[in-house]
Amino acid sequence: MVGRGRRATDAPDGARSRAFRWRVALVEDHLLQRRRAEDLVGAQSGLDVVWSGETLPDLLSWLETVGDGRRPHLVLLDLMVDRGPSVDPEQVRRLVRSGIRVLVLSAMSSPDLVRKVMRAGVAGVVGKRDPEEDVVAAIWTVLGHGHWTSPELARILAAGSDRPQLSDQEERALVLYASGSTMEAVAEALGVKKDTAKKYLSRVKAKYAAAGRPARTKLDLNHLALQDGYLDPPSRP
Repeated sequence: MVGRGRRATDAPDGARSRAFRWRVALVEDHLLQRRRAEDLVGAQSGLDVVWSGETLPDLLSWLETVGDGRRPHLVLLDLMVDRGPSVDPEQVRRLVRSGIRVLVLSAMSSPDLVRKVMRAGVAGVVGKRDPEEDVVAAIWTVLGHGHWTSPELARILAAGSDRPQLSDQEERALVLYASGSTMEAVAEALGVKKDTAKKYLSRVKAKYAAAGRPARTKLDLNHLALQDGYLDPPSRP
């Protein structure tokens, strides 16, 4: 089911009367966002943050050292597309198979990765731009063995039928260039020569053209990146 409409303070039926408290682990590489997530989860009656850190491998290592009484019931997982390596879907699958529910918190900058972790068995995806009450409602929904789909994710998936498949480097080049970076800056960020960065973007344009969505200018690429969820829409004033 898709969980919608639950107030931020509403727990699943009977959850607050349980003898134990729900244990939550947080994986988020941005310190300020991680601290805010800790505060948000910790403020909910019946929830305890039992682990908080930067990477999924760190969490998996910690899980090997603790007993069942410390293991989280749920992991709130940032995909970390913008900083450091992306989450490995196989590691997500390991978590799910161990009985831990996984709720992805994503900026939706890599829809392909979101699709991969969904296939790995995560219980839901909530957008980083979603209201905090939706994040909390998603947590309670997943703890109640439901599923949560962010409206933003639904929009991206619905638009995915004519979305070309890009390689990781092509996707990164598109995001950087469509965000306003110069070709030189794109090359530097990717750790390649300028000519190589140009080739990546040429391939991106060719793939979009083959999908019937040609992009001739930087502005065209920006529009396509927004439509396909590679970029967040501009903040409203």
